[in-house]
Amino acid sequence: MTDCVRVLVVDDEPMVCAHLRTILGSSDRLTVVDVAHDGAAAVEAVLRHEPDVVLMDLRMPKVDGVTAIEHIVALPAPPAVVALTTFDADQHVLRALRAGAAGFLVKSTPPEELIRLVCVAADGNTVLSPTAARRLVAASATGYVAKERALARISALTERENEVLTCLGEGLSNAQVAARLHLSETTVKSYVSKMLVKLDCANRTQAGLLAYDAGLVSR
Repeated sequence: MTDCVRVLVVDDEPMVCAHLRTILGSSDRLTVVDVAHDGAAAVEAVLRHEPDVVLMDLRMPKVDGVTAIEHIVALPAPPAVVALTTFDADQHVLRALRAGAAGFLVKSTPPEELIRLVCVAADGNTVLSPTAARRLVAASATGYVAKERALARISALTERENEVLTCLGEGLSNAQVAARLHLSETTVKSYVSKMLVKLDCANRTQAGLLAYDAGLVSR
């Protein structure tokens, strides 16, 4: 993690932005570089400030959060984008994760936990509990066709890469994957990096969802 994590807050409600700015600004590990009130302004702010983490509201007028996420993760060196939502069963969350979000947080997350999870996202980890992931994916209408597509995408993976992918689907960190598979953490990081390229996934969260679609992880 960088010495001070640079955060962009995006929400169409100015009071929500002010609240989050106050919470995040109370930590010496974080600094809020800007706030934006719609998806288009968010993309511009990312290009201008190059934040490490973007907290992205999903339901906004004009350009919504999911569309903004798609644009941001397509940038050459994108920040980690964490979706913000009022309800953890919001189906917009699943769209955001598939678009490339590194995870999601409900707006009622306690301040200390919010600060901790922003730092987790800055470290390149998933901000998503396995329980929440299972609930979201189970509620989606993926179906047979989606499973076949997912199986086709992972067909080029080695047996070990499939094991690592399954661990990502369970929401495990690199250290936890290393412990389960009896590998060094450096080796796990290497596997994850190569897998993301092979699978054309923006981040480990997208790879984890692919593991669900392919049936590697029980729902």
